[in-house]
Amino acid sequence: MDGLSQQAADFTVTHETEPSDVLLAGFSEFGLAGLTAVDYLIDQLELEQTGHISVEGLPAITPFEEGRPRHHTRLFSRPDVDVTVLVGELFVPVPVGKAFSDAILDWTEANGVEEVAVLSGVPIAHGPDEHRTYYIATPDYHERRLTEGTVPAMGRGFLDGLNAELVARGLDSSLGVCVYVTPVHAQIPDVDAAIRLVETVASVYDLDIDAGPLEEFAEEVRQYYAELMDRIETQEHERPEDRMYM
Repeated sequence: MDGLSQQAADFTVTHETEPSDVLLAGFSEFGLAGLTAVDYLIDQLELEQTGHISVEGLPAITPFEEGRPRHHTRLFSRPDVDVTVLVGELFVPVPVGKAFSDAILDWTEANGVEEVAVLSGVPIAHGPDEHRTYYIATPDYHERRLTEGTVPAMGRGFLDGLNAELVARGLDSSLGVCVYVTPVHAQIPDVDAAIRLVETVASVYDLDIDAGPLEEFAEEVRQYYAELMDRIETQEHERPEDRMYM
């Protein structure tokens, strides 16, 4: 979005109940792994929608399913579950990442949220042994959640956009922030990556999550893309050669 400034977008959080101390978030990014993961968490934990985030000054979307529209960015919780989940289906460009993060962080501060964890897939070069989840976390989050060493640290690099703004706020405040990242591939969604994120968060937060249904879905996705590639290759082989006749 050329020329889009941070001031051009105004995000407003509307919620009906107080959130828990922990906010888990997944956004619309390459591979949709984080978004798929948090959507699955909502289903498995049987959370209910308790709020949403609206935006002005930014081209928005209104998702719908079976004829029923919904807000693009929604909050889910349940009184007896210790996490609140944020699902963001709207793609947030880098230039408005600060405006979006400010809306989220002002809301978390006003409601006593102590930590934010983002589930994210990143399109990085990797080998077969690197299909796992890594963390980038503020020191206080690390001390609270990651001292056992079961989740490895991401070696080096840079965050940008929304994730960068969230972590930066965590560095300068008492809010603990972590971005859980895992390599993703071009297929949408990368369900294998989503499974890794779900299993990591379930372990860190001791959530009773069954990844079985998501694994079954992953197999369906793998079969779909395998069949698609077979069709493409078949069409390529059956395509007649281009010839010029004099």
